[in-house]
Amino acid sequence: MSPPTGVLCLWAVWFVSWIAASAWSRATVAAPPRGAQQLQSVIIYVGFALLTLPTFHLSLGPRLWRLPQGLNWGLVGVAASGFVLAWWARIHLGRDWSWLVTRKQDHRLVDTGPYALVRHPIYTGLIIAASATAIVEAKAPSEIGLVLFVAGLWMKARLEERFLSAELGDAAYDEYVRRTGMILPGL
Repeated sequence: MSPPTGVLCLWAVWFVSWIAASAWSRATVAAPPRGAQQLQSVIIYVGFALLTLPTFHLSLGPRLWRLPQGLNWGLVGVAASGFVLAWWARIHLGRDWSWLVTRKQDHRLVDTGPYALVRHPIYTGLIIAASATAIVEAKAPSEIGLVLFVAGLWMKARLEERFLSAELGDAAYDEYVRRTGMILPGL
């Protein structure tokens, strides 16, 4: 198995387990207006496709760089750590989790665990995994895919913050925003 195949396998395991875990979520009681999430979703999915296409050995241009095999496998480990962070955050969020921006029944502001460091640790973990993937892939489509993937998650995070601020109360959410970074601690 090559490092690109290894990192793609990690994405597959994460995706299947993530979908299976969606059964844990509470019922949705509110969501942004219909269509508010479509653009960011398209950007995320197109970005992900471009990020991972080179693994399928399509002729998508030359490699932009070559890293030693050991370093590439280290990056597979970095991707795995990103998925671990995303799962830690997902488990800590509990039944309030949803892939779409929503408010769940009995939804509460979670500001402990990884959420004490950043407001969107799931996105942080996915960005870590995607960054490692793009470096391992080392092809232009992967780098473009990374930019789109991160842009889509950033757009989603901004929508989520506006929505949750309105749904959970501006004062409590604004205080949380002041003391935590959005994707990185302190930023």
